[in-house]
Amino acid sequence: MTKAPRAIRLDSPTQEDGAGEGLVRRGEVAILPENEPIDAGEPAAVPVAKRRSGILGLSWGSLFVAGLTGFLALVAGVWVENTITALMSQNPALGYAALACAAVALLALLVMLGRVLRDILRERKVETLRERATAVLKEGSPDEGRAITHDLLGLYKGRPQTAQGRAALEAALPQLFAARDMLTVAERSLLAPLDAQAQAQIAQAARRVSLVTAVSPRALVDVVFVLVACARLLRSIAGIYAGRPGTLGLLRLARQVLNHLVLTGGIAAGDAVIQQVVGQGLAARLSAKLGEGVINGMLTARIGLAALAVCRPLPFVEEKPPTLSDVAGDLASWRGGNPDA
Repeated sequence: MTKAPRAIRLDSPTQEDGAGEGLVRRGEVAILPENEPIDAGEPAAVPVAKRRSGILGLSWGSLFVAGLTGFLALVAGVWVENTITALMSQNPALGYAALACAAVALLALLVMLGRVLRDILRERKVETLRERATAVLKEGSPDEGRAITHDLLGLYKGRPQTAQGRAALEAALPQLFAARDMLTVAERSLLAPLDAQAQAQIAQAARRVSLVTAVSPRALVDVVFVLVACARLLRSIAGIYAGRPGTLGLLRLARQVLNHLVLTGGIAAGDAVIQQVVGQGLAARLSAKLGEGVINGMLTARIGLAALAVCRPLPFVEEKPPTLSDVAGDLASWRGGNPDA
């Protein structure tokens, strides 16, 4: 919009002029307010929280599992009580034997539940530690960085293989005054050797899957072997960083790895797989099974990298995250040597 020129007196404007034109004095300069309308644009969209159907904030699936579990527990308890009572009425010796067996089974169940709870608490501790470290790297104080470093030392306190790294970190910690420097030294002292072990496990599992699926005669054998190899790889990587999980802990870890692949690793995995397939194009032309073995090995390596990112207690500070080519770049090398080498 264009405005016509106008003259403004700066020496001694009258009150009427100032009131009429809306002049504001700033020393020897008169500021004339603009009367043009400001286009505010469309209002920003307000995010709406997702409504969850159910009771007390729980989904219907969770309520179904909780109700079914409680019902089965009641049924089992009533059945055990009736069985022991019947045996007691017929023969007290059989009743006491059944009672002892039930006590042993209950003790074993409590031990298994305790281990499951320990695995869940340990995994949550690792997740919390990684989230805290990520926040500290963005904007954190030296005290927060020192607290995370002490928690990391406590996590690996009982491992003899980390004794040298823990000693080096404890010696360097008083000389560090920045949170990023503390986490960098912690990563270099404690996690770098563990990263090397995890990458070696991933590369070994990928080569093994590639070899077995390339020579196996049945597709069902391929599927079963890949599933077993991935489960062993997840448990091995979890054991390297935070401790070997049980069955339920392994299922929870598999779910986290799947979420990580879906949310963060899908596009990158696709690009890397395409590059590797192009590089192994001659092998795929020579043998279709050999090409399938290469693909299965690369997918196993991608699952291992996702497990590494989930189980690692710190984000990558100074070190670069391993890529698919770092752990699966030599999948065809088994043709000239031992795949487990």
